[in-house]
Amino acid sequence: MRTAELRAPSGALEAGARAASAAAREHLFRIQRGDHWCAELESNTTITAEYVLLQQALGLELGERRREIARYLSSRQKADGSWGIAWNLPGDVSTSVETYLALLLVGVPREDARMIRAEEYIRAQGGVARVRVFTRINLALFGLFPWDAVPCVPPEVILLPDASPINVYRLSSWARGTMVPLFAIFHHRPVFALPGGRSAESGLLDHLWLDPANKRLPYRESLLDTVRGDGLGWRSFFNAGDALLRAYEGVRGAPGLSRLRAHALRVCERWVLEHQEESGDWAGIFPPMLNGVLALHLAGHPLDSSPVRRGLEAIERFGIQDGEGFRVEACQSPVWDSALTLIGLADAGHDGRDPRLARVRRWLEAKQILEDHGDWKVFNRRGRPGGWSFEHVNTWYPDVDDTAAVILAFLKTDPASRDGEVLRRGVDWMLSMQNRDGGWAAFDVENDREFLNQIPFSDMDSLCDPSTPDVTGRVLEALGALGERRHRAAVRRGLDYLRRAQEPEGSWFGRWGVNYVYGTSNVLNGLARQGVPASDPMVVRALRWLESVQNPDGGFGEGLESYDDRAAMGQGPSTASQTAWGVMGLLAYRSSSDEAARRGVAWLVEHQLGEGDLAGSWAEEEFTGTGFPRHFYLRYHLYRHYFPLMALGRFCAGGA
Repeated sequence: MRTAELRAPSGALEAGARAASAAAREHLFRIQRGDHWCAELESNTTITAEYVLLQQALGLELGERRREIARYLSSRQKADGSWGIAWNLPGDVSTSVETYLALLLVGVPREDARMIRAEEYIRAQGGVARVRVFTRINLALFGLFPWDAVPCVPPEVILLPDASPINVYRLSSWARGTMVPLFAIFHHRPVFALPGGRSAESGLLDHLWLDPANKRLPYRESLLDTVRGDGLGWRSFFNAGDALLRAYEGVRGAPGLSRLRAHALRVCERWVLEHQEESGDWAGIFPPMLNGVLALHLAGHPLDSSPVRRGLEAIERFGIQDGEGFRVEACQSPVWDSALTLIGLADAGHDGRDPRLARVRRWLEAKQILEDHGDWKVFNRRGRPGGWSFEHVNTWYPDVDDTAAVILAFLKTDPASRDGEVLRRGVDWMLSMQNRDGGWAAFDVENDREFLNQIPFSDMDSLCDPSTPDVTGRVLEALGALGERRHRAAVRRGLDYLRRAQEPEGSWFGRWGVNYVYGTSNVLNGLARQGVPASDPMVVRALRWLESVQNPDGGFGEGLESYDDRAAMGQGPSTASQTAWGVMGLLAYRSSSDEAARRGVAWLVEHQLGEGDLAGSWAEEEFTGTGFPRHFYLRYHLYRHYFPLMALGRFCAGGA
C-alpha cells in the first residue's frame, strides 16, 4: 500500500493500521515459545570471542564448533577489516583485537585474507597498545599483555564495610557481579596455555603491536600529570590510591598481610558461591558468569565440581547455532519480551482472556522474585521482595523497569489482577526502590556516586546506576494505570525529578534505549497516565521536540552517535522501533487525527513485511537497545515487532 493512499481522508490509513495490527498479532503467536516469548538479544563479537577465550583457558575442546564460530565472527567483519560495537558504527580496536585472537584460537591462520585485513586495521589504530582495560585483562590471562599493565584491584576491597563511601555495594549491580570474581583473578594473575605454548611473554600477537618490546604501558596518567590537568579531584584521588594499592601488592606477602589476603579471598569465594543460582547462572549476564567460573576454578574447584559444572552449563544455554554460525548472547530477555508482548497485544485490542495470554501471565507470576535476598536489600532495608528480573533465572537482581512492565502487562490483559497479591507485592517493591531525587534507577537505590567512574579500571563509565528518565517514566505509567491515591507522594516526587531532568531541547535521555526518542516517549506516556495536562510546559516542549525530529518519510530514527554528540539527538534513518516510540509519544497526548502521528503510522504500515518467516513483522538491523552508552549496545530482535504493535493499537484506539 502506498503512503499517499494511506494519508487519504477515505480511512485507508485506519484500515491499513488495523490490517497491519492483525498481521503483527498473528506473527507473535507463531513465534510464541509455549508459555512465554523470548527472541535473540544481539550484541557484538566480544561475547563470543570471550567464550572462546574461556574454553581455551579451561582446556575445553570446541571441536566442530570451531568452524561455526569462525563463520559467525567473520560475518561481522567490516570492509576495513575491523569489528565494531555495532554494525553501523566505525570499527573498535578492542573489539577487533579480541575477535582476532578468538579467530586464531579456533584455527583461522594469520595468513587468511580476513586476518590480514584485521591486522592492517589494528596496526593503523595504534595496535594492541590502544585497547581498553578489560581487553588488557583478557589478554593478560594468556600472557599477551603484562599483568603489571592492568589496574590493581586487590581482593581486600571486598572487606570494606557497607558504610564506607567506597565498597562493592556502591558499584552498579552489573559491575559488582563482574568485579568480585575479578578480585580473585587479579590475585592469581593466571597465564593460561595457548596453542603455541605457555610463555609469560608469548609472541602470539606481537605482529599487532607497533612496539612489541614495550608492553608495560601505563593505564592511567601519572599523579603529577593528573593534578596538572584536572587539579585535586576524584581522578587524582583514585590515581594516588592506585599507586598505593600497587605498593601494597608488593608487600602483601608479609605474615599479617598474607593472612588478610587469604581471608579476603575466602570472602570473595563465598560471595561468588552465594550469588550463584541453582541453575548455575550469575546475574543472568555473561561477564559475571565467565569470571565466576574462572575465579572458582582458580580457587581450586575442579571442572567437574558442582558450581563450575553448573556455571559452564548456564553459559552454554546462551549459545545460538543457526545459519549464521555459532554465537553467544550477553544475556537473555524472556521476562522483558513477554511483558512487552502482552502490552502490545492488549494495546491492539486482543482479548486478555485468550488462553495463550493467560498462560504467559501464569509464567510471569511464577517468575516473581519472592526470595528474601538480593543485593538491593543492602541499601533498601524497608523493601520487601516482589519484583521481576529480566532473565530466565536471576533472583539476586530484580529490576525496576521489568517490574513496571510486568505490572502494566497484568493490568492491561487482566484488570482484575489489580487487587491481587502478585501486583501488590510488585508495586510495593517498586515504590521502595525510589531514590531521594524522586527518580528510579534500574537495580539499586542511591547508586549515584558517579565519581566512581574515575577509578582507573573504569574506562566504560558504568560503575553506578543513578535515576534515569526512561525508567522513571515507565514507573509513573504503571502507577498511573493502577490509579491508587496512596501513591500520590511518590508520584509527585517522580514528576519533580522529570521536570529537572528534561533536556534544554525538550527531550529526555534514554539510558536503556536509543536514546532521546526512547526516553521522551517513555516519559510522555508516564506523564499522560498521571494526568499531567497537555498545556504543561514540559509536555508542550517535549511534543514540539518530537515533531522537530520526525523524518521527512514520516518515521523516527536516532543513531548511536547521539550518546556522544548532542547534535545527533533524534537524528538517524527511520527504524520500526524508534518510529513506534515517536508515535506513542505523540499519541500519549494527541488523537489519531494528528498529522505527525498519522505520518508515523503510515511509515509503519508501509514498511511491514508481507511474506517469509517475518511476515507481519518489520525489518530492523539497527541497534536500538543500550547496555552501556558509548560502549555496549544491544539489538533486541523483538523490538521491531511489539513496539510497532503498541503504536498501531493505540492509533486504532484513537490516541489520547
